[in-house]
Amino acid sequence: MMNRNAILAAVFPLVGVLVFSDSRAELQIKPDSRLTPGDAVTTDVHLICRAGYAEQARGITDAEKRQVFRLYGIGQQNVRRYEIDHLISVELGGSNALRNLWPQPLGNLSYNTYRKDELEHKLHELVCAGELPIRQAQGEIASDWIAAYKKYIGPTGASKPDPAKSPALQYNGDSLGQ
Repeated sequence: MMNRNAILAAVFPLVGVLVFSDSRAELQIKPDSRLTPGDAVTTDVHLICRAGYAEQARGITDAEKRQVFRLYGIGQQNVRRYEIDHLISVELGGSNALRNLWPQPLGNLSYNTYRKDELEHKLHELVCAGELPIRQAQGEIASDWIAAYKKYIGPTGASKPDPAKSPALQYNGDSLGQ
């Protein structure tokens, strides 16, 4: 018969791994660059800036969303805390490929999905006005979207987007994020 210490020694590492995997994902406000390096399908500004392009180009299945959650170690019980987001947004020519998707936190973090949406709209506006090259916008948002936010919008206190006005879709029980 094993003693109590031996049982705890055997079980504790397993519990630590299970707790760590979900807590690691919850605290992640940037995607894991090994899982989500970013991917674009176009740099054609005329296409990207055409009215309705992003809505027409967006398309992620629920199976793909579940796959992203699995890759990031997020259990079914926590999917409501995230939106599956494009690292390089579709409105900047981003693809729907898994290498461009990640689970972005919805919560009350300084840098959350609403902040990233704000950045995506600002970069799209600058690109379409001819003030920012599309490849630069794609590169900056893919390499460090928070640094890009600070560069183009300012610190998080500079503006406060209204989540109710955000085009981001939240988990509603029928689908898994955006």
